[in-house]
Amino acid sequence: MKKSVLVCLIMAVLCSGCDYAWFGRGLQEDAGGVTVYTARHYEADSALFEAFTKQTGIRVHEIKGTAEELIGKMAQDRENAVADLFFTVDGGVLSNAKQADVLQPLRSEIIDRQVPQQWRDPDQYWIGVTRRARVLVYSKDRVRREELSTYEELTDTKWKGRLLVRSSQSLYNQSLLASFISLNGKDRAMQWAKGVATNLSRAPEGGDREQALAILDGVGDVAIMNTYYFGQLANSTDPDEARVADQLAVFFPNQLTTGTHINISGIGLARYAPHKANAIKLVEYMTSREGQTLLVNKSYEFPVNEEATLPKLLESWGTFKAQELDFSELGAHQQAAIELFRLADWP
Repeated sequence: MKKSVLVCLIMAVLCSGCDYAWFGRGLQEDAGGVTVYTARHYEADSALFEAFTKQTGIRVHEIKGTAEELIGKMAQDRENAVADLFFTVDGGVLSNAKQADVLQPLRSEIIDRQVPQQWRDPDQYWIGVTRRARVLVYSKDRVRREELSTYEELTDTKWKGRLLVRSSQSLYNQSLLASFISLNGKDRAMQWAKGVATNLSRAPEGGDREQALAILDGVGDVAIMNTYYFGQLANSTDPDEARVADQLAVFFPNQLTTGTHINISGIGLARYAPHKANAIKLVEYMTSREGQTLLVNKSYEFPVNEEATLPKLLESWGTFKAQELDFSELGAHQQAAIELFRLADWP
């Protein structure tokens, strides 16, 4: 009895960090099923996987957790692996997974046709699935569009007490600052972080959605946030959230300079994937016109497949100039970005 209790306690500890729900579910017995270790916790993804299963009969099992936990689990399991695919946000995280040696090249002529090279790892260790732009969202009543131009211009004293953004612990902000380090150097990146921190209307709190809602409440006038949060709010069934579409607008900064910061969500083939062939079929579907259209019309992210049909809101924004940056740079400069945030007193 004591031994069985001890075993249960050990398993509970192993499972506590993330949703390793495959314990006791017999995934190893599902010979054709594909297991996706995912750091994305989106209903849109589950809908996409269900559509794939309906079309092919291949079941998809989602194992959720943080990217760090999942990479660690994959490194630990090795030949005893359950994971077939690793799905996460942020190009830097994907680069880290590649460096951690938990992925293998994912080669498919179908994927190569569907996903432009700029959204794929040069060595095919990961494939971009969606794109997200980190933009400026502003109050139509209190800000004139002509007042906005670049990220750098947000350090101007005219924005004192008017800016909203989430904390420096946000991976999205860390990658944004990492991109500035890569493009402009540490000194200018530091100046930007310090200037924005000085102009904040309040100490950072909540996620991107909360920044938009704070503008509606008059707490600030301009927020830095990802586009897909705006789309989700604008199409919400909650009337308070849906006000976003009427009272706020999106601005793509740096169109005449380095371009708007873009990051991706991407997927990689696990190094010891037990169901490699079916895993590749799933990625082919995820990046197909059908799969991309289904996904972005639920998540409000931008697709990587240019043939996908966009939601009307995203279509209304038109085209924009994006940063040109090797996504590995985001991971390479992440620690430097964290240190700059600390020095800039950005909570």
